[in-house]
Amino acid sequence: MKQTISCEWKGGMAFESDIGGHTVRLDADAESGGSDSGVRPKPLLLTALAGCTGMDVAAMLSKMRQPLSFFNLEVEAETGEEHPKTYTRIELVYQFKKSDGLDESKVDKAIKLSQEKYCGVSAMLKKACDVSYRVEYLD
Repeated sequence: MKQTISCEWKGGMAFESDIGGHTVRLDADAESGGSDSGVRPKPLLLTALAGCTGMDVAAMLSKMRQPLSFFNLEVEAETGEEHPKTYTRIELVYQFKKSDGLDESKVDKAIKLSQEKYCGVSAMLKKACDVSYRVEYLD
């Protein structure tokens, strides 16, 4: 399956991409020559990772009839010191509410399936750096 996007320069360091009818604006901060009018590309990659695995896990927990009222993902990443400053380590933190009474074994199963079978973004990033995860149950 082939996928194509267009990313149009808007002046300065800004670009806009139309992805399925949704506009995403990218820009650099002032220190890097931009005007801070959009997101940075590398954090957007982390957002894609969180969204990809998050959608997997939410769909599977729904199919497993788990009572999900809160689900958040935090992505912690480290970059190298030298250019190109690529991510060297990424950790996903899956956060759920304790009070939802989720079956932790089903949560673990959904996350493992996402990480080992379904999430294409995670699979690509694992070829470039260490990607790990942990689960937190919040009060």
